[in-house]
Amino acid sequence: MQVFLWLVLFGLAHLGEGRVAFAQSPPVDSLIETKVSPYLLLDRGLQYRITKSINSMYNFDFETAERDFRVIAYQYPEHPLPEFLMALAYWWRIEVDVTNEKYDDIFLNYLDRANEKAERLYDQDPTNKEAAFFLAAGYGFKGRLLAERKSWTKAAWAGKNALKYMELSRGEEEFNPELLLGDALFNYFAEWIPENYPLLKPVLALFPKGDKVLGLQQLEQVASNAFYTRIEAMYFLFRLYASEEKKPYEALRISSYLHEKFPNNPYFHRSYARHLYTVGRWMEAVEESEEILKRIDEGWVGYESNSGRHAAFYLGQFEEKIGNREKAKYYYLKTVSYGEESESQESGYYLHALVQLGQIALEENQNKLAKEYFKKVKKYAKRKHPAHQAARDFIKKNKL
Repeated sequence: MQVFLWLVLFGLAHLGEGRVAFAQSPPVDSLIETKVSPYLLLDRGLQYRITKSINSMYNFDFETAERDFRVIAYQYPEHPLPEFLMALAYWWRIEVDVTNEKYDDIFLNYLDRANEKAERLYDQDPTNKEAAFFLAAGYGFKGRLLAERKSWTKAAWAGKNALKYMELSRGEEEFNPELLLGDALFNYFAEWIPENYPLLKPVLALFPKGDKVLGLQQLEQVASNAFYTRIEAMYFLFRLYASEEKKPYEALRISSYLHEKFPNNPYFHRSYARHLYTVGRWMEAVEESEEILKRIDEGWVGYESNSGRHAAFYLGQFEEKIGNREKAKYYYLKTVSYGEESESQESGYYLHALVQLGQIALEENQNKLAKEYFKKVKKYAKRKHPAHQAARDFIKKNKL
């Protein structure tokens, strides 16, 4: 996880999915109760109307979602919501493979337009909590992408603006579940970063202390009660449970729900397959991985080499586990091919697939081929990476 993402993640991320049943979600009737609000964001009728559209976006039916977003833009031409929703649709295209920059410009253009409209609303009325909310979300998202692109100074500036507007948007009780996401991420990462990067402690001394346990509790609360930031909270929860918290079954619980709710979302699909693989539910992991590869071959929206690299590796592991060496080689080679297609040669699955191919080559007395695989690992892996260590050990032990 990027060290500097914390600068922007607590800004406010993206809109959640609307009327999702998760944990203790409010019943449908409570969501469609008529309630007069000065803010479009809190209009229950609009929330109910756009639920299907936002669901379509999360399910990668962008054509349906964006058509509906354009209708909202026609109805509310001066409001930032439509442009923000369009930006979200492009964020999800980016999320599938964040190394691919082809959607960056259009995503940032929609965010800038949303921010411009929010700024006009804010200039007209500095007490407008909704305008501040959108500015916090817009700058938070911009910073998030800039951090992925390693534009640290610009990311920090965007994160600072996100935090400023998040504070200004406080005071409207119904915004509180959405704003809690920012507090949750700050609480978690403000403690996590000095634990993992002690050199940053002097910088963090300027900020309030964090609390990882509280941060996770707040994320669960947002996942249960928020309307707009619910799915983003789930996204961070399963990532944190899977990697930092070492709670794979909790990660599986959430990714299973998300894949069931949005079965055509490739990011949720491959995350579900990964968590099945992690907990040893092999047959289900195989089934989902085979489906991912099938969808790539059929050209499903968002299914590409990055997802293929994950799925092929899980299948290679399974075939090797059951002693099917030829099929294991086939899937490891597909992992390598997908990794090179997406220029992900430094990724763990790519490197470990090469290690496995080298080991199989040794077992088949193809020492020259094995040496080629191990040399490629050493070329792309950092010296401290486990794959680099494994490659060095195999070369030394077998005198390659």
